[in-house]
Amino acid sequence: MLKIGVLTGGGDCPGLNPVIRAVVRTAYRENAETIGIQWGWKGLIENITMPLNHATVSGIINRGGTILGSSRTNPYKDPANLEKLKQTWKTLKLDALVAIGGEDTLGVATKLSKEGYNIVGVPKTIDNDLSGTDFTFGFDTAVNIAMEAIDRLHTTAESHRRILVAEVMGRHAGWIALHAGIAGGADIILIPEVPIKMAEVVEVIKKRNERGKSFSIIVVAEGAKFEGNEVLLEKKVDDFGHVRLGGIGEALARKIEEVTGQEARVAVLGHIQRGGSPSAFDRMLGTRFGEKAVTLVKQGLFGHMVALRGNEIVPIKIEEATSKLKTVDPAFYEMAKTFFG
Repeated sequence: MLKIGVLTGGGDCPGLNPVIRAVVRTAYRENAETIGIQWGWKGLIENITMPLNHATVSGIINRGGTILGSSRTNPYKDPANLEKLKQTWKTLKLDALVAIGGEDTLGVATKLSKEGYNIVGVPKTIDNDLSGTDFTFGFDTAVNIAMEAIDRLHTTAESHRRILVAEVMGRHAGWIALHAGIAGGADIILIPEVPIKMAEVVEVIKKRNERGKSFSIIVVAEGAKFEGNEVLLEKKVDDFGHVRLGGIGEALARKIEEVTGQEARVAVLGHIQRGGSPSAFDRMLGTRFGEKAVTLVKQGLFGHMVALRGNEIVPIKIEEATSKLKTVDPAFYEMAKTFFG
């Protein structure tokens, strides 16, 4: 009987539990055993596991987060930890591993695959910035949460004649900002791919004022930059070298007040976007990803991850998905600018 490990790494997001549930139930269909690796790669280093069966995955499809827990652990940062991971793999007698995560988690999976370990990847990031797949689960939920927040900001902005800045997630890619901003009727959308030009921002606000609009809604991704400089909460980096972003919304609001004299306030959505129950789309996508991942294990198609292409779930090499980020197409952003102001 095949023994399949399952882990979730990196930031949590809505849809992880549907994937885990689908892996377990599909493995049962295929007469395979599953075991949960807790706390991402850390659990495989320290041999922290939990049973996965019908009982443990019952009723989790509507739950946010991950029942396995997660961490940003990079086993390749410390050779000793890497050896511990390999020893745990032997101790658990794993035939294969389903690694659910984003760029960093799948980057580790790629390296281990090249060393001969049987791994299938499942793409996860609410930023929707993984190459090779049209969408990742969690993105749809995050967009809907951000859109609802923008809808609510409109009424208070109009009531007080304020400029309201909504800061949303998006480290290197502005997909959430763009989708939520367009759907929520934002007046300006600022993304990491395009440097912020204050003159253009102010011009849109002034034109709205001339048309009798005394308020504006601005959506900005956390990774958006002034003249190429990131705004950081702190300079400390995680195991994968990422700094903690945040504060662009506040910085932008201050600059707007200085130039226009209008009152500007900030709403930072932060982790609200990736918490809570997943949308129907994300539950379905996560379920389909989980089912296909086990199918790839049965086929022996390791070193691959599942991906959404059109309406089909297909296998692609993990390395293809992690070789470069999927950023917003300039033409798409130009289209969005039609609705600014």
